[in-house]
Amino acid sequence: MTDCIQVLTTAGSEEEAARIARMLVDARLAACVQVLGPIASTYRWQGAIETSREWLCVAKTAKGLYHEVERAIRQVHSYQVPEILAVEVAAGSADYLAWLAGEVKIA
Repeated sequence: MTDCIQVLTTAGSEEEAARIARMLVDARLAACVQVLGPIASTYRWQGAIETSREWLCVAKTAKGLYHEVERAIRQVHSYQVPEILAVEVAAGSADYLAWLAGEVKIA
């Protein structure tokens, strides 16, 4: 295991996803945020099945920064209940993991 995680969140527009990505990197809460999309999401919300076009943000960060990352996303996200999930990184290139650690603030 490493001390790195990927934090996933979806946004309702490409512009919102780009704002989230820029904010996380600018605040040194993530070394990199990839924005993928559009994607199609199907989910149950308030008793109805919905399908939406969304953009997925994948933020690379340190495990110790998770709560700050979550808080920052919640402050700027337009969704009432945004998806915010952390996935542990089991292994990775030593050079990449060192770069990642150097680009985020100390947790």
